Amino acid sequence: MAEPTDPPRPFPDAREDLKRWDRQPETPQTLSPSYRLAFSDGEFLTREELRPVRLQLELLKAEMALAERGIRSTIVMLGSARIPDPAHADAAPPGLAALAPFYDEARAFARLATERALATGNTEGVICTGGGPGIMEAGNRGAADAGGVSVSLNIVLPHEQVPNLHGTPDLSFNFHYFAIRKMHFLMRASAIAVFPGGFGTLDELFEVLTLTQTGRMARLPILIFGEAYWRGVVNWRALVDAGTIAAHDLDLLTFVAGAADAIARIDAARKA
Repeated sequence: MAEPTDPPRPFPDAREDLKRWDRQPETPQTLSPSYRLAFSDGEFLTREELRPVRLQLELLKAEMALAERGIRSTIVMLGSARIPDPAHADAAPPGLAALAPFYDEARAFARLATERALATGNTEGVICTGGGPGIMEAGNRGAADAGGVSVSLNIVLPHEQVPNLHGTPDLSFNFHYFAIRKMHFLMRASAIAVFPGGFGTLDELFEVLTLTQTGRMARLPILIFGEAYWRGVVNWRALVDAGTIAAHDLDLLTFVAGAADAIARIDAARKA
């Protein structure tokens, strides 16, 4: 990604000072950690007291990159990292193997969505995934099938998650903070497509449901793939019967029959 052109100013550029610092002679003073420029000192930036600064940097890095690429809206795809490509489903446990068709459905949905994004110059409705395997891979792969771009929002996990190979490289980001990553999922979202998943998918789904239910976020299509799966996982009606949500809150969810149905729902919402 090309570096932005800064307007003329009377003070030295930070990058210029870094180059000057690199050319200084090695002495006990210049080699001391205290002499490092603060913004290039990894040990300093990772101190506990600098957490507020790291939160801000993590928010800004992806925000600035997406703005520079002109990406105004995204279609976010959520779902399990464990759902296999049907080509490899034989090696998966039976339960996951049964969910393998959702990989192809997610791939088809991303391809159809990206065909529309291409018509906007890859600025509107760009596919955005968590960047890992499973449904995330299918989303990035479908966007690549259509010849478009896609955004990947990875996160550092104890069980190392590396980016799948189908995301657009200069739109692949890595996060330390789950909260900032989830903000980026929603900051440009024009629709959310939710495929079968586990705790992480549930967390992300209920975050957007809470924000839209409470009016903290504009209402948008929340498209649920796999109605039988999700009705087995969550007893939605029990929440209404208990009075913990209103009956009309269930209207926030739209169960879809497949990729084409989901795209039709997004198109209808845009025209509404």
